[in-house]
Amino acid sequence: MQSSKKFTGECMRKIIPEQLQMGEIPIEDIKFDLTCRDEIPQLLKGLQHIYCNTLLRQKVFLLLRKIIPKNVSITNGRKGMNLWQIFVLGSLRLNCNWDYDKLQEIANNHIVLRQMLGHSMLDIEKRYSRQTLNDNLRLFTSNILDEINQVIVNAGVKLVDGGKKKSKPTHTRCDSFVLETNVHFPTDLNLLWDALRKALTLSFRMAEIFNIDGWRQTTHNIKAVKKLFRAAQKERTRDKDGSTRVASNHATQQYIDKAMVLLERAANVANAIDSHLLYGPTGQEIKRFVEHGIRQIDQISRRCFKNEKILHHEKVFSVFEEHTEWISKGKAGVPQELGLRVCIVESSCGFILHHKVMQNETDDAIAVPIIKETLARYPYVKSCSFDKGFHSPQNQTDLSEILQYTVLPRKGKLNEENRRFESTDKFTEKRRQHSAVESAINAIENHGLDRCRDRGLNGFKRYVALAIVARNIQLIGAVLRNKELALLNKDKQVA
Repeated sequence: MQSSKKFTGECMRKIIPEQLQMGEIPIEDIKFDLTCRDEIPQLLKGLQHIYCNTLLRQKVFLLLRKIIPKNVSITNGRKGMNLWQIFVLGSLRLNCNWDYDKLQEIANNHIVLRQMLGHSMLDIEKRYSRQTLNDNLRLFTSNILDEINQVIVNAGVKLVDGGKKKSKPTHTRCDSFVLETNVHFPTDLNLLWDALRKALTLSFRMAEIFNIDGWRQTTHNIKAVKKLFRAAQKERTRDKDGSTRVASNHATQQYIDKAMVLLERAANVANAIDSHLLYGPTGQEIKRFVEHGIRQIDQISRRCFKNEKILHHEKVFSVFEEHTEWISKGKAGVPQELGLRVCIVESSCGFILHHKVMQNETDDAIAVPIIKETLARYPYVKSCSFDKGFHSPQNQTDLSEILQYTVLPRKGKLNEENRRFESTDKFTEKRRQHSAVESAINAIENHGLDRCRDRGLNGFKRYVALAIVARNIQLIGAVLRNKELALLNKDKQVA
Protein backbone atom coordinates (compact mmCIF):
# COMPACT_ATOMS: atom_id res chain seq x y z
CA MET A 1 0.00 0.00 0.00
CA GLN A 2 1.37 3.42 -0.92
CA SER A 3 1.68 5.88 1.95
CA SER A 4 -0.10 8.61 -0.06
CA LYS A 5 -3.30 6.52 0.02
CA LYS A 6 -3.06 5.50 3.62
CA PHE A 7 -5.69 7.82 5.10
CA THR A 8 -7.73 8.64 2.00
CA GLY A 9 -10.29 5.88 2.49
CA GLU A 10 -9.30 4.28 -0.82
CA CYS A 11 -7.47 1.21 0.54
CA MET A 12 -9.27 -2.06 1.10
CA ARG A 13 -8.33 -3.75 4.36
CA LYS A 14 -8.72 -7.45 5.11
CA ILE A 15 -7.49 -9.57 7.98
CA ILE A 16 -6.29 -12.32 5.68
CA PRO A 17 -7.43 -13.54 2.22
CA GLU A 18 -10.25 -16.07 2.45
CA GLN A 19 -8.99 -18.26 -0.38
CA LEU A 20 -5.55 -19.81 -0.92
CA GLN A 21 -3.61 -18.71 -3.98
CA MET A 22 -2.07 -21.16 -6.43
CA GLY A 23 1.06 -22.69 -4.91
CA GLU A 24 0.39 -21.22 -1.45
CA ILE A 25 1.02 -23.46 1.57
CA PRO A 26 -1.63 -23.33 4.32
CA ILE A 27 -0.23 -21.72 7.45
CA GLU A 28 -1.05 -24.78 9.55
CA ASP A 29 1.11 -26.94 7.24
CA ILE A 30 4.28 -24.84 7.46
CA LYS A 31 7.19 -26.83 8.90
CA PHE A 32 10.01 -25.42 11.04
CA ASP A 33 13.47 -26.69 11.87
CA LEU A 34 13.15 -27.79 15.51
CA THR A 35 16.92 -27.95 15.94
CA CYS A 36 17.33 -24.25 15.13
CA ARG A 37 17.70 -22.10 18.25
CA ASP A 38 17.22 -18.76 16.49
CA GLU A 39 14.30 -16.58 17.55
CA ILE A 40 12.67 -16.45 14.09
CA PRO A 41 11.41 -20.10 14.01
CA GLN A 42 10.20 -19.79 17.61
CA LEU A 43 8.28 -16.59 16.87
CA LEU A 44 6.76 -17.98 13.66
CA LYS A 45 5.76 -21.18 15.49
CA GLY A 46 4.04 -19.08 18.13
CA LEU A 47 2.21 -17.15 15.41
CA GLN A 48 1.24 -20.43 13.76
CA HIS A 49 -0.26 -21.59 17.07
CA ILE A 50 -2.35 -18.40 17.25
CA TYR A 51 -3.59 -18.92 13.69
CA CYS A 52 -4.39 -22.63 14.04
CA ASN A 53 -6.31 -22.24 17.31
CA THR A 54 -9.71 -21.11 16.01
CA LEU A 55 -10.93 -19.44 19.21
CA LEU A 56 -7.60 -17.73 19.83
CA ARG A 57 -7.39 -16.58 16.20
CA GLN A 58 -10.88 -15.07 16.36
CA LYS A 59 -10.02 -13.09 19.50
CA VAL A 60 -6.76 -11.74 18.05
CA PHE A 61 -8.30 -10.93 14.65
CA LEU A 62 -11.18 -9.12 16.32
CA LEU A 63 -8.68 -6.88 18.12
CA LEU A 64 -6.60 -6.39 14.95
CA ARG A 65 -9.66 -4.86 13.26
CA LYS A 66 -9.38 -1.93 15.68
CA ILE A 67 -6.16 -0.70 14.05
CA ILE A 68 -7.99 0.05 10.78
CA PRO A 69 -8.46 3.85 10.47
CA LYS A 70 -12.12 4.84 10.59
CA ASN A 71 -12.01 6.46 7.14
CA VAL A 72 -10.60 3.34 5.44
CA SER A 73 -13.02 0.88 3.86
CA ILE A 74 -12.60 -2.82 4.57
CA THR A 75 -14.29 -3.88 1.33
CA ASN A 76 -13.65 -1.12 -1.22
CA GLY A 77 -10.57 0.31 -2.91
CA ARG A 78 -7.08 -0.92 -3.66
CA LYS A 79 -5.68 -3.80 -1.66
CA GLY A 80 -3.36 -2.84 1.16
CA MET A 81 -1.34 -5.05 3.49
CA ASN A 82 -3.73 -7.36 5.30
CA LEU A 83 -3.80 -7.23 9.08
CA TRP A 84 -2.21 -10.64 9.52
CA GLN A 85 0.84 -9.48 7.54
CA ILE A 86 1.08 -6.32 9.65
CA PHE A 87 0.87 -8.38 12.85
CA VAL A 88 3.50 -10.90 11.73
CA LEU A 89 5.98 -8.31 10.46
CA GLY A 90 5.47 -6.02 13.45
CA SER A 91 6.15 -8.87 15.87
CA LEU A 92 9.19 -9.96 13.88
CA ARG A 93 10.70 -6.48 13.73
CA LEU A 94 10.59 -6.01 17.51
CA ASN A 95 11.48 -9.55 18.50
CA CYS A 96 14.57 -9.57 16.28
CA ASN A 97 15.44 -5.94 17.12
CA TRP A 98 15.59 -4.88 13.46
CA ASP A 99 15.22 -1.54 11.73
CA TYR A 100 12.90 -1.19 8.73
CA ASP A 101 15.70 -1.79 6.22
CA LYS A 102 16.51 -5.18 7.72
CA LEU A 103 12.81 -6.04 7.98
CA GLN A 104 12.30 -5.17 4.31
CA GLU A 105 15.15 -7.44 3.23
CA ILE A 106 13.92 -10.41 5.29
CA ALA A 107 10.26 -9.93 4.31
CA ASN A 108 11.19 -10.00 0.63
CA ASN A 109 13.60 -12.97 0.73
CA HIS A 110 12.96 -15.24 3.73
CA ILE A 111 11.11 -18.28 2.33
CA VAL A 112 9.39 -19.53 5.51
CA LEU A 113 8.40 -16.01 6.55
CA ARG A 114 6.80 -15.38 3.15
CA GLN A 115 4.85 -18.61 3.57
CA MET A 116 3.61 -17.31 6.93
CA LEU A 117 2.63 -14.03 5.23
CA GLY A 118 0.50 -15.94 2.70
CA HIS A 119 2.79 -15.77 -0.35
CA SER A 120 3.38 -18.72 -2.63
CA MET A 121 6.56 -19.58 -4.48
CA LEU A 122 4.87 -18.19 -7.61
CA ASP A 123 4.17 -14.85 -5.88
CA ILE A 124 7.69 -13.53 -6.31
CA GLU A 125 6.56 -10.16 -7.65
CA LYS A 126 5.00 -9.19 -4.32
CA ARG A 127 7.63 -7.01 -2.64
CA TYR A 128 7.44 -4.79 0.41
CA SER A 129 8.86 -1.28 0.29
CA ARG A 130 10.38 0.32 3.35
CA GLN A 131 7.81 3.13 3.43
CA THR A 132 4.94 0.65 3.19
CA LEU A 133 6.25 -1.21 6.23
CA ASN A 134 6.80 2.02 8.12
CA ASP A 135 3.29 3.33 7.43
CA ASN A 136 1.46 0.11 8.24
CA LEU A 137 3.32 -0.94 11.38
CA ARG A 138 2.58 2.47 12.89
CA LEU A 139 -1.16 1.68 12.81
CA PHE A 140 -0.80 -0.20 16.11
CA THR A 141 -1.57 1.60 19.37
CA SER A 142 -0.32 0.69 22.82
CA ASN A 143 -3.89 0.12 24.07
CA ILE A 144 -4.77 -2.35 21.31
CA LEU A 145 -1.48 -4.18 21.80
CA ASP A 146 -2.18 -4.42 25.53
CA GLU A 147 -5.51 -6.12 24.78
CA ILE A 148 -3.81 -8.52 22.35
CA ASN A 149 -1.17 -9.28 24.98
CA GLN A 150 -3.83 -10.33 27.48
CA VAL A 151 -5.26 -12.82 24.99
CA ILE A 152 -1.81 -14.21 24.18
CA VAL A 153 -0.76 -14.49 27.84
CA ASN A 154 -3.93 -16.39 28.77
CA ALA A 155 -3.32 -18.75 25.85
CA GLY A 156 0.31 -19.21 26.88
CA VAL A 157 -0.54 -19.92 30.52
CA LYS A 158 -3.16 -22.43 29.40
CA LEU A 159 -0.58 -24.10 27.15
CA VAL A 160 1.96 -24.37 29.98
CA ASP A 161 -0.67 -25.70 32.39
CA GLY A 162 -1.61 -28.45 29.94
CA GLY A 163 -4.95 -27.02 28.85
CA LYS A 164 -6.54 -26.76 32.29
CA LYS A 165 -9.54 -24.46 32.47
CA LYS A 166 -8.45 -22.84 35.72
CA SER A 167 -4.88 -21.73 36.24
CA LYS A 168 -3.06 -22.43 39.46
CA PRO A 169 -2.47 -19.53 41.88
CA THR A 170 0.25 -17.59 40.14
CA HIS A 171 3.26 -15.91 41.67
CA THR A 172 4.62 -12.88 39.82
CA ARG A 173 7.75 -10.74 39.87
CA CYS A 174 7.84 -6.98 39.38
CA ASP A 175 10.84 -4.84 38.44
CA SER A 176 11.78 -1.87 36.25
CA PHE A 177 14.49 -1.08 33.74
CA VAL A 178 15.46 1.83 31.50
CA LEU A 179 14.63 1.79 27.80
CA GLU A 180 16.90 4.29 26.10
CA THR A 181 15.58 6.73 23.54
CA ASN A 182 17.45 7.15 20.27
CA VAL A 183 19.31 10.34 21.25
CA HIS A 184 22.91 11.51 21.54
CA PHE A 185 24.53 12.69 24.75
CA PRO A 186 23.10 16.16 25.48
CA THR A 187 25.06 19.34 26.15
CA ASP A 188 23.60 22.83 26.05
CA LEU A 189 25.82 23.62 23.04
CA ASN A 190 24.80 20.66 20.88
CA LEU A 191 21.12 20.97 21.85
CA LEU A 192 21.20 24.54 20.53
CA TRP A 193 22.82 23.24 17.33
CA ASP A 194 20.07 20.60 16.93
CA ALA A 195 17.28 23.15 17.41
CA LEU A 196 18.90 25.71 15.10
CA ARG A 197 19.64 23.21 12.34
CA LYS A 198 16.05 21.93 12.24
CA ALA A 199 14.53 25.40 12.46
CA LEU A 200 16.64 26.63 9.52
CA THR A 201 16.01 23.54 7.38
CA LEU A 202 12.24 23.70 7.82
CA SER A 203 12.17 27.48 7.35
CA PHE A 204 14.15 27.22 4.09
CA ARG A 205 11.66 24.64 2.79
CA MET A 206 8.70 26.91 3.60
CA ALA A 207 10.47 30.00 2.23
CA GLU A 208 10.78 28.29 -1.16
CA ILE A 209 7.07 27.40 -1.17
CA PHE A 210 5.88 30.88 -0.14
CA ASN A 211 8.60 32.83 -2.03
CA ILE A 212 9.99 34.47 1.12
CA ASP A 213 13.21 36.39 0.42
CA GLY A 214 16.46 36.09 2.36
CA TRP A 215 16.89 32.33 2.53
CA ARG A 216 19.11 31.71 -0.50
CA GLN A 217 22.24 31.26 1.65
CA THR A 218 20.70 28.82 4.15
CA THR A 219 23.26 26.09 3.43
CA HIS A 220 26.10 28.59 3.93
CA ASN A 221 24.55 29.85 7.19
CA ILE A 222 24.20 26.30 8.56
CA LYS A 223 27.87 25.60 7.81
CA ALA A 224 28.91 28.90 9.40
CA VAL A 225 26.94 28.16 12.57
CA LYS A 226 28.43 24.70 12.77
CA LYS A 227 31.96 26.17 12.65
CA LEU A 228 31.03 28.47 15.54
CA PHE A 229 29.54 25.50 17.40
CA ARG A 230 32.79 23.51 17.00
CA ALA A 231 34.84 26.50 18.11
CA ALA A 232 32.68 26.91 21.24
CA GLN A 233 33.19 23.23 22.04
CA LYS A 234 36.98 23.56 21.76
CA GLU A 235 37.01 26.44 24.26
CA ARG A 236 36.19 23.92 26.97
CA THR A 237 39.25 21.84 27.83
CA ARG A 238 39.93 19.41 30.66
CA ASP A 239 42.80 19.46 33.15
CA LYS A 240 44.65 16.31 34.20
CA ASP A 241 42.34 15.89 37.20
CA GLY A 242 39.31 15.82 34.87
CA SER A 243 37.94 19.23 35.82
CA THR A 244 36.67 21.50 33.04
CA ARG A 245 38.67 24.64 32.31
CA VAL A 246 37.50 27.44 30.01
CA ALA A 247 40.15 29.66 28.44
CA SER A 248 37.62 32.26 27.23
CA ASN A 249 34.00 32.52 26.13
CA HIS A 250 34.64 34.51 22.95
CA ALA A 251 33.60 31.72 20.53
CA THR A 252 30.58 30.86 22.70
CA GLN A 253 29.41 34.48 22.53
CA GLN A 254 29.77 34.51 18.74
CA TYR A 255 27.87 31.22 18.53
CA ILE A 256 24.84 32.36 20.52
CA ASP A 257 24.79 35.80 18.82
CA LYS A 258 24.62 34.20 15.38
CA ALA A 259 22.07 31.67 16.59
CA MET A 260 19.77 34.36 17.97
CA VAL A 261 19.72 36.24 14.66
CA LEU A 262 18.87 33.09 12.68
CA LEU A 263 16.22 31.95 15.16
CA GLU A 264 14.45 35.31 14.84
CA ARG A 265 14.35 34.90 11.07
CA ALA A 266 12.98 31.38 11.43
CA ALA A 267 10.29 32.66 13.80
CA ASN A 268 9.23 35.24 11.18
CA VAL A 269 8.75 32.46 8.60
CA ALA A 270 6.67 30.46 11.09
CA ASN A 271 4.44 33.48 11.77
CA ALA A 272 4.02 34.08 8.03
CA ILE A 273 2.64 30.59 7.38
CA ASP A 274 0.90 30.05 10.71
CA SER A 275 -2.58 30.79 9.32
CA HIS A 276 -2.14 28.54 6.28
CA LEU A 277 -4.20 25.39 6.79
CA LEU A 278 -1.94 23.08 4.77
CA TYR A 279 1.41 24.23 6.18
CA GLY A 280 0.29 25.37 9.63
CA PRO A 281 1.65 22.22 11.36
CA THR A 282 5.09 22.90 9.85
CA GLY A 283 4.91 26.43 11.19
CA GLN A 284 4.14 25.09 14.66
CA GLU A 285 7.07 22.72 14.38
CA ILE A 286 9.39 25.60 13.44
CA LYS A 287 8.15 27.53 16.47
CA ARG A 288 8.82 24.53 18.69
CA PHE A 289 12.46 24.35 17.57
CA VAL A 290 12.81 28.12 17.92
CA GLU A 291 11.58 27.89 21.51
CA HIS A 292 14.08 25.12 22.19
CA GLY A 293 16.86 27.26 20.74
CA ILE A 294 15.93 30.34 22.78
CA ARG A 295 15.84 28.27 25.97
CA GLN A 296 19.29 26.83 25.24
CA ILE A 297 20.73 30.29 24.54
CA ASP A 298 19.41 31.46 27.89
CA GLN A 299 20.94 28.49 29.71
CA ILE A 300 24.28 28.84 27.93
CA SER A 301 24.42 32.54 28.82
CA ARG A 302 23.58 31.90 32.47
CA ARG A 303 26.11 29.08 32.79
CA CYS A 304 29.02 30.60 30.87
CA PHE A 305 28.73 34.30 31.63
CA LYS A 306 26.92 34.43 34.99
CA ASN A 307 28.38 31.21 36.48
CA GLU A 308 24.92 29.95 37.38
CA LYS A 309 24.14 26.30 37.92
CA ILE A 310 21.21 25.16 35.77
CA LEU A 311 18.72 23.22 37.88
CA HIS A 312 17.81 19.72 36.76
CA HIS A 313 14.11 20.44 36.23
CA GLU A 314 14.96 23.24 33.78
CA LYS A 315 16.94 20.96 31.47
CA VAL A 316 15.72 19.23 28.33
CA PHE A 317 17.79 16.28 27.17
CA SER A 318 16.66 16.12 23.54
CA VAL A 319 14.88 18.56 21.25
CA PHE A 320 13.55 15.61 19.21
CA GLU A 321 12.52 13.13 21.94
CA GLU A 322 11.33 15.62 24.54
CA HIS A 323 10.10 12.87 26.88
CA THR A 324 13.69 11.69 27.45
CA GLU A 325 14.75 11.64 31.10
CA TRP A 326 18.20 11.62 32.70
CA ILE A 327 18.15 8.49 34.87
CA SER A 328 20.87 7.50 37.33
CA LYS A 329 20.17 4.10 38.90
CA GLY A 330 23.59 3.68 40.49
CA LYS A 331 24.64 0.69 38.37
CA ALA A 332 28.34 -0.10 38.11
CA GLY A 333 29.79 1.30 34.89
CA VAL A 334 26.49 3.00 33.95
CA PRO A 335 26.50 6.48 35.53
CA GLN A 336 23.40 7.60 33.65
CA GLU A 337 20.91 6.45 31.04
CA LEU A 338 18.82 8.60 28.68
CA GLY A 339 15.30 7.27 28.21
CA LEU A 340 12.28 6.26 30.27
CA ARG A 341 11.75 3.64 32.94
CA VAL A 342 9.54 0.67 32.05
CA CYS A 343 8.03 -1.48 34.79
CA ILE A 344 7.07 -5.09 34.00
CA VAL A 345 5.19 -7.82 35.84
CA GLU A 346 6.39 -11.31 34.94
CA SER A 347 4.59 -14.54 35.76
CA SER A 348 6.32 -17.53 37.31
CA CYS A 349 6.17 -19.32 33.93
CA GLY A 350 8.01 -16.48 32.16
CA PHE A 351 5.19 -14.56 30.41
CA ILE A 352 5.11 -10.79 30.81
CA LEU A 353 1.63 -10.09 32.13
CA HIS A 354 1.66 -6.32 32.18
CA HIS A 355 3.92 -3.31 31.76
CA LYS A 356 3.84 0.42 32.27
CA VAL A 357 5.93 3.25 30.86
CA MET A 358 6.94 5.49 33.76
CA GLN A 359 7.14 9.25 33.18
CA ASN A 360 8.71 11.19 36.05
CA GLU A 361 7.76 8.32 38.35
CA THR A 362 9.81 6.21 40.74
CA ASP A 363 9.45 2.53 41.57
CA ASP A 364 7.73 3.12 44.91
CA ALA A 365 5.08 5.31 43.22
CA ILE A 366 4.20 2.66 40.64
CA ALA A 367 4.07 -0.48 42.81
CA VAL A 368 0.42 -0.39 43.87
CA PRO A 369 -1.11 0.92 40.59
CA ILE A 370 0.61 -1.66 38.37
CA ILE A 371 -0.44 -4.55 40.65
CA LYS A 372 -4.05 -3.34 40.65
CA GLU A 373 -4.00 -3.16 36.85
CA THR A 374 -2.46 -6.64 36.67
CA LEU A 375 -5.14 -8.10 38.98
CA ALA A 376 -7.86 -6.52 36.85
CA ARG A 377 -6.46 -8.37 33.83
CA TYR A 378 -5.45 -11.64 35.55
CA PRO A 379 -7.51 -12.33 38.68
CA TYR A 380 -5.63 -15.59 39.29
CA VAL A 381 -2.48 -13.69 40.41
CA LYS A 382 -2.06 -14.27 44.15
CA SER A 383 1.40 -12.99 45.07
CA CYS A 384 4.22 -10.79 43.82
CA SER A 385 7.84 -10.09 44.69
CA PHE A 386 9.67 -6.76 44.45
CA ASP A 387 13.06 -5.33 45.28
CA LYS A 388 13.77 -2.68 47.90
CA GLY A 389 13.28 0.16 45.45
CA PHE A 390 9.51 -0.42 45.54
CA HIS A 391 9.32 -0.19 49.34
CA SER A 392 7.40 2.41 51.28
CA PRO A 393 5.36 1.95 54.47
CA GLN A 394 2.17 2.75 52.56
CA ASN A 395 3.02 0.24 49.81
CA GLN A 396 3.52 -2.48 52.44
CA THR A 397 0.01 -1.85 53.75
CA ASP A 398 -1.74 -1.43 50.39
CA LEU A 399 -0.12 -4.46 48.73
CA SER A 400 -0.93 -6.72 51.69
CA GLU A 401 -4.59 -5.82 51.22
CA ILE A 402 -4.81 -6.69 47.52
CA LEU A 403 -2.42 -9.69 47.39
CA GLN A 404 -2.47 -12.90 49.39
CA TYR A 405 1.30 -12.74 49.85
CA THR A 406 3.75 -9.91 49.20
CA VAL A 407 7.53 -10.13 49.05
CA LEU A 408 8.67 -6.53 49.48
CA PRO A 409 11.93 -6.17 51.44
CA ARG A 410 12.10 -3.17 53.74
CA LYS A 411 14.91 -0.64 53.69
CA GLY A 412 17.14 0.10 56.63
CA LYS A 413 17.40 -1.67 59.96
CA LEU A 414 14.50 -4.04 60.69
CA ASN A 415 12.61 -4.34 63.95
CA GLU A 416 12.14 -7.76 65.50
CA GLU A 417 8.73 -8.42 63.90
CA ASN A 418 9.84 -7.50 60.37
CA ARG A 419 13.12 -9.36 60.75
CA ARG A 420 11.25 -12.49 61.80
CA PHE A 421 8.84 -12.18 58.84
CA GLU A 422 11.61 -11.68 56.28
CA SER A 423 13.50 -14.67 57.71
CA THR A 424 10.70 -17.15 57.06
CA ASP A 425 11.33 -19.94 54.57
CA LYS A 426 8.58 -18.79 52.22
CA PHE A 427 9.76 -15.16 52.12
CA THR A 428 13.39 -16.22 51.66
CA GLU A 429 12.51 -18.61 48.85
CA LYS A 430 10.39 -16.06 46.95
CA ARG A 431 13.00 -13.36 47.41
CA ARG A 432 15.70 -15.65 46.07
CA GLN A 433 13.53 -16.47 43.05
CA HIS A 434 12.93 -12.77 42.38
CA SER A 435 16.26 -12.47 40.54
CA ALA A 436 14.67 -14.45 37.68
CA VAL A 437 12.95 -11.23 36.60
CA GLU A 438 16.40 -9.89 35.68
CA SER A 439 16.62 -12.72 33.16
CA ALA A 440 13.28 -11.64 31.67
CA ILE A 441 14.47 -8.03 31.48
CA ASN A 442 17.70 -9.10 29.80
CA ALA A 443 15.68 -11.17 27.31
CA ILE A 444 13.38 -8.32 26.27
CA GLU A 445 16.36 -5.96 26.06
CA ASN A 446 17.98 -8.41 23.64
CA HIS A 447 14.69 -8.71 21.75
CA GLY A 448 13.95 -5.07 21.03
CA LEU A 449 13.95 -3.08 24.26
CA ASP A 450 17.55 -1.94 24.46
CA ARG A 451 16.91 1.28 22.52
CA CYS A 452 13.65 2.64 21.13
CA ARG A 453 13.87 3.22 17.38
CA ASP A 454 10.44 4.88 17.04
CA ARG A 455 9.85 8.59 17.49
CA GLY A 456 7.68 10.47 19.95
CA LEU A 457 6.06 9.40 23.20
CA ASN A 458 3.26 7.51 21.46
CA GLY A 459 5.85 5.73 19.32
CA PHE A 460 7.79 4.88 22.48
CA LYS A 461 4.74 3.31 24.14
CA ARG A 462 3.80 1.45 20.95
CA TYR A 463 7.37 0.14 20.64
CA VAL A 464 7.34 -1.22 24.20
CA ALA A 465 3.89 -2.81 23.89
CA LEU A 466 4.70 -4.52 20.58
CA ALA A 467 7.99 -5.87 21.98
CA ILE A 468 6.12 -7.38 24.96
CA VAL A 469 3.58 -9.04 22.64
CA ALA A 470 6.32 -10.40 20.38
CA ARG A 471 8.28 -11.78 23.34
CA ASN A 472 5.23 -13.61 24.69
CA ILE A 473 4.51 -15.09 21.25
CA GLN A 474 8.12 -16.27 21.07
CA LEU A 475 7.72 -17.94 24.48
CA ILE A 476 4.66 -19.82 23.19
CA GLY A 477 6.70 -20.96 20.20
CA ALA A 478 9.54 -22.08 22.50
CA VAL A 479 7.13 -24.13 24.64
CA LEU A 480 5.70 -25.84 21.54
CA ARG A 481 9.19 -26.47 20.14
CA ASN A 482 10.37 -28.06 23.39
CA LYS A 483 7.29 -30.29 23.54
CA GLU A 484 7.83 -31.52 19.98
CA LEU A 485 11.53 -32.13 20.63
CA ALA A 486 10.67 -34.12 23.74
CA LEU A 487 8.26 -36.31 21.72
CA LEU A 488 10.89 -36.89 19.02
CA ASN A 489 13.50 -37.87 21.56
CA LYS A 490 11.02 -40.20 23.27
CA ASP A 491 10.20 -41.86 19.94
CA LYS A 492 13.89 -42.31 19.21
CA GLN A 493 14.43 -43.97 22.58
CA VAL A 494 11.49 -46.33 21.99
CA ALA A 495 12.80 -47.20 18.53
